[in-house]
Amino acid sequence: MKMVKEKFWDYRFLLMELIKKGIKLKYRRSYLGILWSLLEPILTTIVLTIVFGTLFGRGDDRTFPVYILSGRLLFSYFSTSTTAALKSIRANQSMIKKVYVPKYLYPLSAILFNFIIFLISLVVIAGTMMLFDVKPTWYLLQIVVPLLNLLILTVGAGMIMATVGVFFRDMEYLWNVCTMLIMYASAIFYDAATILKSDYAIMLKANPLYCIIMNFRQAIFGQAMDGKMLAYSTVFAVLSVIVGAVLFHKKENEFILHI
Repeated sequence: MKMVKEKFWDYRFLLMELIKKGIKLKYRRSYLGILWSLLEPILTTIVLTIVFGTLFGRGDDRTFPVYILSGRLLFSYFSTSTTAALKSIRANQSMIKKVYVPKYLYPLSAILFNFIIFLISLVVIAGTMMLFDVKPTWYLLQIVVPLLNLLILTVGAGMIMATVGVFFRDMEYLWNVCTMLIMYASAIFYDAATILKSDYAIMLKANPLYCIIMNFRQAIFGQAMDGKMLAYSTVFAVLSVIVGAVLFHKKENEFILHI
């Protein structure tokens, strides 16, 4: 364990450079730059509020845009980061073939630079809360916990996807389908209460991302987090990191043969 920590610490500067590079490449040739990270969720939320607010009869609910935006931002980060991690080894194959760098730095940097952008985009939620009169309470301090769980879960899923993506190129297309299914099972734009009372409740309860999103929403709307959802999402996130790290470590020496 000590050797792993020392090795990671030795490459901390390279990790920072990869994170900076990821942010620069993401907004290269973009006129709006980082501003797009704030503008895009606002535009998406407006469309979703108009469409699904009318469809589900929540057009008169002033807090509905905050509900949608909170779920949209968290899911978007998970989807974008895991997809970037999945492609990270192949995207950096030229460097991997030329010089030794711990390979886990590539998916990890993809996840972390997207997390930085995600944290910046949370400014939009603060503005939306003020606009739609969602008053912050002491419960808002709880958001640190679901955000940490989200990061841990994304690292775990990202490491798994990065490993699988090297050996199965079609995983890029399959993961797009999987993330779409995860989105529908995360109650992004509909009220989960009806589903939770039906026979399909397991579809939501078994989804750790839904549990994280609900904990985040509860903190925003001045409620105590659901203990069961918190425990489940935390355990699932930690296990995903363990599985991802072990799988990546066992297979990383074979990457060079498949990229």
